[in-house]
Amino acid sequence: MKLTYYAFISFLLLPAGAEVLSSGPNGFNLQLETTVNVNTTKAYQQFLDVAQWWDAAHTYYGKSENLSIDAVAGGCFCEVSGDRQVLHMTITFVEPGKEVRMVGGLGPLQMLGVHGGMSWKFEQAEDNKTKITHRYQVTGYVEGGLDKFASIVNEVQAGQLAQLRKKLHR
Repeated sequence: MKLTYYAFISFLLLPAGAEVLSSGPNGFNLQLETTVNVNTTKAYQQFLDVAQWWDAAHTYYGKSENLSIDAVAGGCFCEVSGDRQVLHMTITFVEPGKEVRMVGGLGPLQMLGVHGGMSWKFEQAEDNKTKITHRYQVTGYVEGGLDKFASIVNEVQAGQLAQLRKKLHR
């Protein structure tokens, strides 16, 4: 019942423009967009404070406060709980206040040996708002095809973007 409830709540919080752009046996491409009622500086800074908005249900150790993003090339989107550590993704590109790109596989994708490229982009919109565009493209070989993961990963990432949006609207 909890999963059904979570799926329902996630659906209600889904940002506009959450979609699987394409998918096939060797990969998928997601793009999610939302506009928030804060300027790009505030949206970007809140994004970097991932421990304050990432859903704890999608962490290895159950606490979002264990998460951090070191926004430098080669930096880490990591989770540290005492001696237990997870490198979720590696930072590959940073344009402060505008975009962060990462590579890696989140959650169960990590052990599949696939390659994922993720981008979080922050653009000024009218009335001092910010358009956030989140993309995640995953490629590689998985028995049975990667396309079976596309909608699940899309739902989880849409939920994360919804959490960021919710934090920014408090």
